[in-house]
Amino acid sequence: MSTSFERYQKRRLISSYFSVVISISLVLFLLGLLGLLVLNTKKVADHFKEQIALTIYLKDTAKDVEIEQLKKSLALAEYTKTSTFISKEEAAEEHSKEIGEDFMEFLGYNPLQNSIDVYMKADYVSPEQIDTIATDLRSKNFVDEVVYDKPLISLLNDNVKKITFWVLVVSGIFTFIAVLLINSSIRLAVYSKRFIIKTMQMVGATKSFIRSPFIWQSVKLGFIGAILALIGMTIVLYYLNNSFPELELLSDVGILAGLFFGIFFMGILISWLSTFFATSRFLNLKTDELYY
Repeated sequence: MSTSFERYQKRRLISSYFSVVISISLVLFLLGLLGLLVLNTKKVADHFKEQIALTIYLKDTAKDVEIEQLKKSLALAEYTKTSTFISKEEAAEEHSKEIGEDFMEFLGYNPLQNSIDVYMKADYVSPEQIDTIATDLRSKNFVDEVVYDKPLISLLNDNVKKITFWVLVVSGIFTFIAVLLINSSIRLAVYSKRFIIKTMQMVGATKSFIRSPFIWQSVKLGFIGAILALIGMTIVLYYLNNSFPELELLSDVGILAGLFFGIFFMGILISWLSTFFATSRFLNLKTDELYY
């Protein structure tokens, strides 16, 4: 009978430990994913900003040497990420593909102009800075027009600010919830041993002596849960990096290492603090209060 009871107790103990580890790992995993989102919000926003082109249309009277000088100055400009020269012949060919017929046969000439598409660095994609750049380019006598989607740029910048704000708010809320969930799991595990805690106290064990095994056990569970969460984060990060290589998610190794260390440290710290306060609570209860 005693052997059967001991096996039952052991299974229940293992089940309790397993549930705590799973709770910690899932919460830390989701918190880690949110951390990745926070860290890469700017990177994703920058990626979309850098897809917006500023198009410079050149006059037909523009000389080859002037065009070459402009191309070189754009390549060296601090705001330029990439620039592409599109001849009027290439533009006509592309336009014909889009409409499905050769419009030059109907018109008898090519009305399009040579142009340069400039894709700027994200930090310069704002209505004010692009206006300044466009004004400077229009001042050149061989430039006919400078065109860009000003409403889209304004909308993109406004939405980036809103998204960044709400991501930070949600991150704060989720961090608070994560702490509560891990704390609740550990408190339940300690609650199941409240009579053992009180028995040890009644036979003269000090509070630090009683706390010590519970804290170390929880720290080990937090360690295992954190490792499982980091493995899950690594898999997701590897998949996202392969799916969206243009975002270069693995380029900031230092920041990623800081996030991983933060998640690992948080798992152990919350486990330690939760166990400390949970055991302290039961140590301060009277014997008859343990039944409530």
